[in-house]
Amino acid sequence: MKTYLFAVPVAPGKTETWKKYVKEMTGPRHDEYKKSRKRAGLKVEQVFLQQTSHGDMCVVMLAGDNPQKSLESMMTSNDPFDKWFREKVLIEAHGLDMSHPMPQNQQIIDYSETSVKEFA
Repeated sequence: MKTYLFAVPVAPGKTETWKKYVKEMTGPRHDEYKKSRKRAGLKVEQVFLQQTSHGDMCVVMLAGDNPQKSLESMMTSNDPFDKWFREKVLIEAHGLDMSHPMPQNQQIIDYSETSVKEFA
């Protein structure tokens, strides 16, 4: 299983709006949310809210066979839930410009108990 991690800012003044949409995803829209992620091929999605001196950030971890492809499929899907997610969460709450793909990550360090690798 491969992982893809990224951080995305919450738009200024939109943290409570973001939390409201998360409650929808984990409450009344939970079945739609699960189907969306399964359809995209994700096995794990973890989202963390991090409050920083530069504003609130979401740190996201996706895991599956090809999490970047999964993310791309969610960004282009015509499924009603996926459209809602893009419009409400990504555009309204995060202020993202959906005309640009997510940037590629460059892994710098891979630590485990037995070794440390540097990729830079």
